[in-house]
Parts: sequence; structure tokens; C-alpha cells
Amino acid sequence: MEEKRDKKYVYSFQEGDKSMKELLGGKGANLSEMTSIGIPVPPGFTITTEACKYYSENDNQWPEILKEEVDQKLKELEEKMGSKLGDNSDPLLVSVRSGAAVSMPGMMDTVLNLGLNDESVKGLAEKVNPRFAYDSYRRLIQMFGNVVLGIEGQKFEEVLEDVKKTKGVENDVDLDEEDLKNVISKYKEVIKKETGEEFPQDSKEQLKKSIDAVFSSWNNKRAISYRRLNNITGLIGTAVNVQTMVFGNSGDNSGTGVAFTRNPSTGENKFYGEYLINAQGEDVVAGIRTPQPIETLNEKMPEIYNQLVEIRDKLEKHYKNMQDIEFTIQDKKLYILQTRNGKRTAHAAVKIAVDMVEEGILEKDGALMQIEAKALDQLLHKRFDSVALEKAEKMGTGLPASPGAAVGKVVFDSDKVLEYSNKGEETILVRQETSPEDIEGMHSAKGILTSRGGMTSHAAVVARGMGKCCVAGCSDINISYEDNKFTVNVEGGEKEIKEGDYISIEGSTGNVYEGKIPLVDPEVSDYLDKILSWSNEFKKMGVRTNADTPNDTKKALEFGAEGIGLCRTEHMFFEGERIKAVREMILSSDKESREKALEKILPFQKKDFEEIFRVLEGKPITIRLLDPPLHEFLPDGQEEIEGLAKDLGVESEKVKSKIEELSELNPMLGHRGCRLGIAFPEITEMQAKAIFEAAKQVKSEGIDVQPEVMIPLVGNLNEFENQKGLIEKVAKEVLEGQDIGYKIGTMIEVPRAAIISHKIAEKADFFSFGTNDLTQMTLGFSRDDAGRFLTHYLENSIMETDPFQTIDKEGVGYLVEFAVSNARKVKDIKCGICGEHGGDPESIEFCYNAGLNYVSCSPFRVPIARLAAAQAAIKKK
Repeated sequence: MEEKRDKKYVYSFQEGDKSMKELLGGKGANLSEMTSIGIPVPPGFTITTEACKYYSENDNQWPEILKEEVDQKLKELEEKMGSKLGDNSDPLLVSVRSGAAVSMPGMMDTVLNLGLNDESVKGLAEKVNPRFAYDSYRRLIQMFGNVVLGIEGQKFEEVLEDVKKTKGVENDVDLDEEDLKNVISKYKEVIKKETGEEFPQDSKEQLKKSIDAVFSSWNNKRAISYRRLNNITGLIGTAVNVQTMVFGNSGDNSGTGVAFTRNPSTGENKFYGEYLINAQGEDVVAGIRTPQPIETLNEKMPEIYNQLVEIRDKLEKHYKNMQDIEFTIQDKKLYILQTRNGKRTAHAAVKIAVDMVEEGILEKDGALMQIEAKALDQLLHKRFDSVALEKAEKMGTGLPASPGAAVGKVVFDSDKVLEYSNKGEETILVRQETSPEDIEGMHSAKGILTSRGGMTSHAAVVARGMGKCCVAGCSDINISYEDNKFTVNVEGGEKEIKEGDYISIEGSTGNVYEGKIPLVDPEVSDYLDKILSWSNEFKKMGVRTNADTPNDTKKALEFGAEGIGLCRTEHMFFEGERIKAVREMILSSDKESREKALEKILPFQKKDFEEIFRVLEGKPITIRLLDPPLHEFLPDGQEEIEGLAKDLGVESEKVKSKIEELSELNPMLGHRGCRLGIAFPEITEMQAKAIFEAAKQVKSEGIDVQPEVMIPLVGNLNEFENQKGLIEKVAKEVLEGQDIGYKIGTMIEVPRAAIISHKIAEKADFFSFGTNDLTQMTLGFSRDDAGRFLTHYLENSIMETDPFQTIDKEGVGYLVEFAVSNARKVKDIKCGICGEHGGDPESIEFCYNAGLNYVSCSPFRVPIARLAAAQAAIKKK
């Protein structure tokens, strides 16, 4: 495939600007921008991301015109600098660096000091000084050997350490010219031995191969992993920056450093960074020598320090963002090698955004766009002490299912968790996978660890709703319920963790540690309150919460929720006497017995709704009728089965027989949702009665109520009409004409419901998209089992993101858009989303653009959703 001759692949720094990130990469665009505003940048040129794309798609070949363009820009650079690449008497040296449109620090490759060979190094030695020249040459051979030729870096380090050891010195700077010549000779021997070829003496060949290496590094393992882990998609490749070398290692009047215009950990408006005298950039990163704090540069080189401070202020005001700067000082002359938006903690991001508005650098909308919405998780949950965490022994890693940190004794049984809790002891509930029956133990435990399940497994979803730390799908641990222990393979053999042993889990990383790590309380600041207040000024879409208890509701309202978008009634069935009554209902052999059991459940359910209505104080609540299959409410262990039989006064064999009768080959597609209400209408009637009696009671207390009854798993209009008829009949009987503006709608989670949304919209008051099940049914992926293959899908770029975390726009998203558009041809129906995607910023942006009225998410994700909704509106504007 040949490119058109009119396509331009190489730009000098004078030809670009910061708007050209997609083409020139972040680094190239910023080098051009800094050049245009008078920042001292060493001259150079950028090879575009389109050239990298061509290279990747055409068997590592350059476009035909690229060599010509590179030669032309190199010639212009040589004329500007008054020296030539590889010249024996006055060599021009360049660096070759990567630079994608999105910063990927350390993931791709760099070659420094390019242009030296056995002859040009002598010319550099005469021009500057011998030690500097030979030190630069040995660095080139080492980097070229590692980056371009693929030789393990340790082989060069061993040579260097051996020479230092023979000389009796500890630091590289203590080696003189002759020592460095010795290192160079041995380095070249390593290259010959490993590749069978000599180190190339032709500087043009060095340049060509280095550019190839940077192009190739776009698809190296660490770069691919980084893009996957950071959800970086849609990029075509890396740009390559060829830049004149400036030397921080040319003597004691030279140096190199990295600085941030503000403190990236705290957000404090204070110049923050470090530097090394007589060093190159990799020396700072490698940590071989201890850098000095940036403020001490004011004592050693006050003029340089003051110039650096001026540049710091100029760059921050120009980019309207905190900057990460790389600089080099050569013979008391300052050069800026790079600037980019600096990475920062969530705490710092919030403070910097607010401060920049108050300092007049940013407007509110610009400040909101600088904060990564997902990062707010860090501010709302306990975390480990950072110093103690560094010393902790990691045993394994699972999925970061619910953020925060937790420490406690390992317990394998939910009832045991309650026993420990009653004694005042903190626990981590460890299960292969949790079920609704574990709800009490999950609530009492400090954290949850499972060996199976994904990011939307029962454990993950419930934990997020509770704001509780959870690590799911940690396949590193092997659980034995019989022996009350789990084992994990660690260095040195197998480790055994028994019930009562302490572990620590980190829900934001998925890491599991042995023993107790001290915890630090979250810091919810006035700065965050301001950011969320500003978010409300810009967002156009409502934010509700998924909540099933008064406490969860209260917490969500504190975080700014505007109502409940999903109240899962089945979560109300698992405490004490309730579960007994539910089981009695399930095991009943006739309608009369079922109704008798349901009468026992009714007062509990009514009381729950009353309490939630009171907390909401008139805000809307979408109540989903019973959804999971009945077998999930029944015990599975022999001891529990015998206990249930005793409570009900029946033989244990009868209980066991009923459990077997209810078991299903594929319960996800089985007897659940509206299908339960159609088979057992008395269940729907009881739940409707509880809702309307509670609404009537709370309304009589002078508190407004807005109940929205949601019928789950509808895929057929007749299903909806059947259940709606029952609900309306109960409402008429209970309310007796009292004016309570209730609504009846459905959850769109079956693809067929999305397709016939126009028909359902004629009868429904609202839609709520249950994207967890809609994703399962559209993709044919079980959310509890998909972890077994999704990792491979992501690693092999079969899918760009986990569809259970970020909505699958092409498939599931299409159904959502189609259903909304189709339904609104009938009437202006209210539409929301209540699946886990309601707390994911990228999915929230999709929901806004699809025309949804609100998103609903777990309480601790409400601040994230508020900010993400504001960002979506700002972007569209």
C-alpha cells in the first residue's frame, strides 16, 4: 500500500502547535507549541503518528516518501545548528523519542546521543571534554543495544558494574576517560556476541534503526498492557521526535531534572521537582543517584532557577493546567525538553481545579474537564497507609470490584461473620462466590474477597451498593470450605491462610495482602463540595442511586442523589424472620399456603418502603419487583436444609426435593422476573400492596411520595399488561381514590423489549435500562463466567473494553439508542439506566448523548456520576 505524495509525514517544531496532538503526539505538539511561544526548546522535527500506522500495517516498511522527508528535515536541522550528524570533527547529536497523543510514560522507547561513532566521539572530545564525550558514547551503545537490538539491559549493567568494581568506585561519575573507553569496548563485544554484528558506525543507519524501534515499541507488550489498563483506545500509533541533544552531563555547570508546576500529591501551589548536577535524564529516572529538591537549585544556579520559575508560570497559564516539565541545563543555559499535563492524585486534581478557578486561570467548565471522574473514588473510601503498604507482602491479585481498603480476620461463612461481629471483631468474608443468602455476612464484614466472578458478579454489585471494599475473581487463592482455609502459591512454596488469620484487601487495585495494614480515613474536602456544586450547574441529566435500605438512601442523598433509580426488593428478604417466610412461600404446595406465607412478608416489606419514603422526602423511587429465580433464596448445605425443614415442620427430603425441582440449567434465562409474577400473581399483589400501603401511610404524615413500580425482564407487551393490570387493581383497592401519583414502567433488559419499545411505550410510564442483563443477553456472555475469556479478548484486542464495565456502544448501545428513539415516536417517555454502567463515566457520556433523562448508580458512585454528567454536557456544548 503506497501513500499519496501530497501527504506530509514530517514537521519541524516551527510547523506544529498544541492542537495537532492526534498527528504529532502529545510530546511533538507541545514541543511545537513551546517553540512558538518563545520557550527555549532544542530544535528538531516530528515524524507523525500516521507514519507509525503505515509502518505497523505494511510489514515494518516506511512510506516511500518518508526517507526523503526525514533527510530534508535533518539537513535543515544541521544547517540551523551548524554541525552534521556523525561529523568527525563537530558532530550533531540527536535524541529519538516516542510520543503518542495520550501520555504513556515509560511505555515506549527512547535512544539518546545518536550520531556518535568511533571517529565522531574523538571530535566531540576535542570540542567539549574527553570524559563527557566517551560517557555519551557508552550511553548510546547501551541504549541502542537494548532498545534497538533487543539485548537485555542487564548484560550492559554487568559490564559497567564490573569496571566500577575493578576501579574500586561506586558511581558512574567516578569513572574517567580510559575507564569509559574500556566500557565502550566491552559493550561492543556484548553486541557482537548477542547479534553477530558490529555496532553500526553509520549515523544515518543509527537514526533509521532507532526510528524503527520507536515505531515498533507502539505494539510492545508493556505499551499494549498500559493502553488496556488505562482504557486508552482509538489511537493509530506513536509519533517520533528527533531532537538536538543538550547535555546535562557536560560538567558541574550542567544538570537535568523533572518538575511539576504544583505538587502532584497534594495540589499545593508550590514548584515541585528534583534535579541532578552533571547527569542525563535517565539518571534521574533510574534512581542510581539521589536527586536534589528543585528549590536548592536557587542556591547553586540562581539565574537558572529564576528562569525556570518564570517558565513554570508561563506554561501553566498558557496550558491552563498543571504541567510536568523535563529540563536540561548545559553550561548554565536552560532548555525545556518536554511539557505535558501532569498526572496527579484525585485529592490534588480537585484542589488544583478549584484553585485555578479562584486564581483566574480557568473557568468552572474548564476546571471540571481537568478532573478524571473515576478518580473521585479515591476520595470516598478508606485507603492503606502508603508507607506501610510498601512493606506489605502481596499474596495475589483479583479484580478491583469495589474501591476502598479493608483489614480483618478471614471468615468463610456469612453466619460466622455475624458471630465475629457480635464479639466486636472485624472480618473479611472469603467465598468462591457470594449469593443473595450471604447478604447479612456481606453487610457485617469489612470487606469481601471471592475466588470467582467478575466486575458485575453478585459480590461486586452488592459491595459497590454498600460502599464496601471488594476484590472479586482472585483465582490466585484456592478455597477449601471443608478445612476452613485457602492456599496461595507464593515465592518459596504454598502459603496457607486459615479462618481467623488476618488479611488486607485493596478494592481499587484488586491486591490481597497477608496480615494487617494500617488504614487512613478518606479526606472529603470543601474542594470536592465545590466541584460537585459546579457539576450541578452544568449537567443536564439527573443522577439517582441504586439503594435498597434507608442507610444506603441517606448516604446517596448526602452525595447528591436526586432519588432512587433502582430499589431491588429481593434484597429486603434476607434478614431473620423474613428469609424463613420467603422460604415457606417458595416451598408451599398451593396458592393458599403461598398467600399465608406472603402475609408474613408483607409487614416487613411495607415497613422498609415507609422508611425509604421518609428519607427520600418526596424524591422519586423506582422499585423493581422480585427479579431473581426462587432457588437463590433456598439453602444449599445439608445442615441448613435440615434446619429449614425443622422450622417448617416438614421432612428434610421434601425440602431437598423442592430445591431440586426449582434448580434450572440456565437460571439467567429461566423462571425469574415478570415470569414469577405471571406464574404466582400473589407475589406481585403482595409487593404492590406493600408499596401502596407504605405510600398511603407516609403521605398521611405530610411527606410527599413518588413511587415508580418497575416490572422486570419484560420482552413481550402481554407480559407487561398482565403485571400492570395486577398492580393497578391493588393500587385502586389500597389507595381508595387518594391522590398518589404513582407510575408503572419496565426494565428494558431483554433485547426483544428494546426492539418493540414503541409498543411497550404505549402502555408504560417509563423505561429503565438494565444494562447488566441487556449486555449478557445481547453478547451471549455470562457476567459471572466471562472473566475466564474476557482477559484474552482484551489482550488480543478482540474487544477494547470490558462490556460489563463500559457499555458496548455498537451492540448494547445501539439497542438503547434504538429503544429510546423508537419509544419517543409514541410519546415523550422518561428513560434512565440502572445497570452498573450508570457509574462509569464513559457510559454516562453515552447515556447523555443517547437522550436518557437520568443515570442511576451505587451510592458511592453518585459524585462520579454527577461530575461525569457535567463533563458530558460540557463536551457536547
